[in-house]
Amino acid sequence: MKNPPTTRTTGRYKLQYRGVECLNCGHPLDLSDKYCPNCSQANSTKKLSLLDFFEEYFTNILSYDSKILQTLTALLLRPGKITRDYIAGKRLSYTNPFRFLLSLAIIYFLLISISGEFENLNKFGSENKESIFNFQKQINTIEFDSEEEKKQALAAIDSLKKQQYIGNKINNRDSIILSNPVLHFKNINNDGVTERFFNKIQFFNAAIKNDTIFSFTESVAKYDLANSTENEMAYNLSNSLVEIEKRPGTFVNTLISKSPFATFFFLPFFSLFIWLAYIRKKHTYTDHLIFSFHNQSLLFILLIVSYLVNAIFNFSSEGIFILIFALYLYKAMRNFYQQGRFKTIVKYVFLNSVFIILGIIAITILIAASVFTY
Repeated sequence: MKNPPTTRTTGRYKLQYRGVECLNCGHPLDLSDKYCPNCSQANSTKKLSLLDFFEEYFTNILSYDSKILQTLTALLLRPGKITRDYIAGKRLSYTNPFRFLLSLAIIYFLLISISGEFENLNKFGSENKESIFNFQKQINTIEFDSEEEKKQALAAIDSLKKQQYIGNKINNRDSIILSNPVLHFKNINNDGVTERFFNKIQFFNAAIKNDTIFSFTESVAKYDLANSTENEMAYNLSNSLVEIEKRPGTFVNTLISKSPFATFFFLPFFSLFIWLAYIRKKHTYTDHLIFSFHNQSLLFILLIVSYLVNAIFNFSSEGIFILIFALYLYKAMRNFYQQGRFKTIVKYVFLNSVFIILGIIAITILIAASVFTY
């Protein structure tokens, strides 16, 4: 076996514990074999003790930590060259690009989620809204420092009045729906497909908010509705929208928790455009995908550092780190694809434009899917 993993010849790896057959795959072994040449499992017949178990566990952790350190060093100091090394076969020293990116994405989005910043948005939810007329009653009793300050306060109240007016209109619409819900829903069925679906969403929205409906089954029984897929979809979407309106911050956190997985559906599509941009280069699609994984990993590293800087020093550093990534990406493209400055700049602009467009599409799909499943 070429370049077998190094191990100590003490404990369960002593010569006296070696066997002549691999316990994992059954491959025949010599007593001189420290590892099975077929599956790489250590050649040891000794029963696993508690000490052996923890020793093996921490050995694996230290080995992985060493790979992480080498990967970080190469990623930060050698833009693009880490990908060249990896696809050339030098993989034992580096972590798997997919696993590394997934770990960084989870860490970053977890940091954002546990910060509780978006939970503060819940105070703007419908559960916490109060009538504005309490302010109106007290406006004449307040002493302002200047006439300008009073004008700003009146303008703010005027804005709130408009919101109240819209709210009253919505309440009037709900009252019309609930005055005779069975007849109203039957009239909806006479509309066109798109209009019908949106009107059903409005109907269920009013029912959920004002008529104590907690499930689609209840609405079917109460309003004599058809138990159809369209009706159920409209109900589920309405229920999700009502919950989002109540607690918008919780919804944003849920959205963020799904973002790492959305990243891995997005990058394979983006890598297709990299392949098209460098179609004359002798690189496979997988090579381009690994290049994307490495660059995206660096982006998450910078975002994590930026988040920590912001938290510690109360300083908005996102712009600085995004600029660093922009320069890094250009250097990585130059080093990996070995093309001149002009060609690299043209492809850099093209691929970043594609990245932004695909990113917007991916975010839109993620939000839509999250709304339907919230």
